[in-house]
Amino acid sequence: MAIGILSNIRSAHNVGSMFRTADAAGIERLYLCGITPSPADMLGSARKMLEKTALGAEKTVPWEKYARTADCIRKLKAAGYFICAVELTPDAAPYYEADCLKNNMHKLAFIVGHEVDGLPRVIINKCDAVISIPMHGAKESLNVAVAFGIIAFEIAKNKLR
Repeated sequence: MAIGILSNIRSAHNVGSMFRTADAAGIERLYLCGITPSPADMLGSARKMLEKTALGAEKTVPWEKYARTADCIRKLKAAGYFICAVELTPDAAPYYEADCLKNNMHKLAFIVGHEVDGLPRVIINKCDAVISIPMHGAKESLNVAVAFGIIAFEIAKNKLR
């Protein structure tokens, strides 16, 4: 079982794209934390920008909203989840070498963060592992929805083994 945690993602387009990718890769649930927009606003109206990129996946992928990422992590750890941060840090393992992805863990949660700031150190420190997507060009990072997709499909690939 793999789930995704979206921490303080600001773009509804990115969130919609991650819903669609989660559906395609078999990610079982998304946790939307902090400022991450949910499929419906506070009045229950659909967020059109999210719907535009999710293409209905916001209705097929279960999700929960948390005001604080730390509270979500605490709940998932108590339920036995291994939490894996996706972040470019000096100590991060390349995703294709990460034991947490290779070993087909039954309770795995991966977390991606804010488009510009990434995940804060206080959240990274609450995670069980940190993985990265090595960059080989001039740019230092990928769009968060693209990074989410790479990790989601790595998880899907390893489930099939």
